[in-house]
Amino acid sequence: MRSWLIAGAALLAMGLSAAHATDKTQEPPVSAMRRVADWQLAHMDNFDYITAFRDRVEDPTGWVQAAFWIGMTELADLKVDPRYAEAIKSVGASRGYALGHRPLHGDDHAIGQTWIWIHNQTNDDAALAQIKARFDAILADPPKNDLLFVAGVPGMESACQPRWCWSDALFMAPSVWAGMSRETGDPRYAAYGDKEFWATTDYLYDKTDHLYYRDSRFFERRGPKGEKIFWGRGNAWVFAGIVRMLEALPADHPSRPRYEQLMREMASAIAPLQSPAGYWPASLHGGAGQNPETSAAGFFVYGLAWGVNHGVLDRATYMPIIDKGWSALLAAVEPDGKLGWVQQVGNAPEQVKREDTQLYGVGAFLLAGSEVRNLRQGR
Repeated sequence: MRSWLIAGAALLAMGLSAAHATDKTQEPPVSAMRRVADWQLAHMDNFDYITAFRDRVEDPTGWVQAAFWIGMTELADLKVDPRYAEAIKSVGASRGYALGHRPLHGDDHAIGQTWIWIHNQTNDDAALAQIKARFDAILADPPKNDLLFVAGVPGMESACQPRWCWSDALFMAPSVWAGMSRETGDPRYAAYGDKEFWATTDYLYDKTDHLYYRDSRFFERRGPKGEKIFWGRGNAWVFAGIVRMLEALPADHPSRPRYEQLMREMASAIAPLQSPAGYWPASLHGGAGQNPETSAAGFFVYGLAWGVNHGVLDRATYMPIIDKGWSALLAAVEPDGKLGWVQQVGNAPEQVKREDTQLYGVGAFLLAGSEVRNLRQGR
């Protein structure tokens, strides 16, 4: 049974002890990744532990599972056990490499990152066929709506979602477009993904705070202390999305310096917002006293570690933040491998409980672990 040491009011609010976190930091990243992945794989046939939005969780082509499978590709690439690659390929084949059911919605493109990984492994063009068909249709008649977040249409939260009018989308969709250019040699896909990424950034990025609003509804909203509302996971989606774009774009792409500068700006903004326990608050400017939240921490640690690994971010500045964040993530893993403290499906900061978990949180943990492992091996 896990022992939770409460040491003062601040740690009581966080619900995790610094002492326990220290105990867990000795586990090698790959070992922790395998424990968390194995727990999740063992629970893919029954989602009774999910309390809300079960339909979104159960859809293998939806964004919730997509984030998990994207993380799984990083574990599979370590080649520590063939089961992981087999599981990814099995889900792709079983779904016929389909995308989600909404043709224009970025969330329903996210699983394409996994199908592209399969194509890279197998050279089977069937893995790209449905992505190509959908993207070609979009290129033939691209959406022209503005990015103002207004009342939805059937199947969408907002009528603006044929374009990427919410921050989460910058993880879900752009790198699929860039990856299709890498796999097919057709530059039109990357050009579209790059153009739309920056359209969203120009609209949602606060150039003073160097953080993203989740969508336009938050431009004027304020928290209880009058603070701007910058959602932790919403910004973490973007930060990880920058990595995915830099991974997918060619080394000489003209936008690379702009993505790298964006990474540096966001890193400088999020670094001082990390809590003493190593997490980031669900509301980034909401101050102390918020519960741990591991999905934002996972994506932030992933992006920071990738940036250090690739010379975009300064090692001396960010290694202490990465180490503290990774220790916090380890502390949130139960002995059986279940990852806790994951904010549930939402679009704004919310309360989180220790028992809360979700597949995208596991995906974020696996992404973070892969880059922490690379850091420690001197990639």
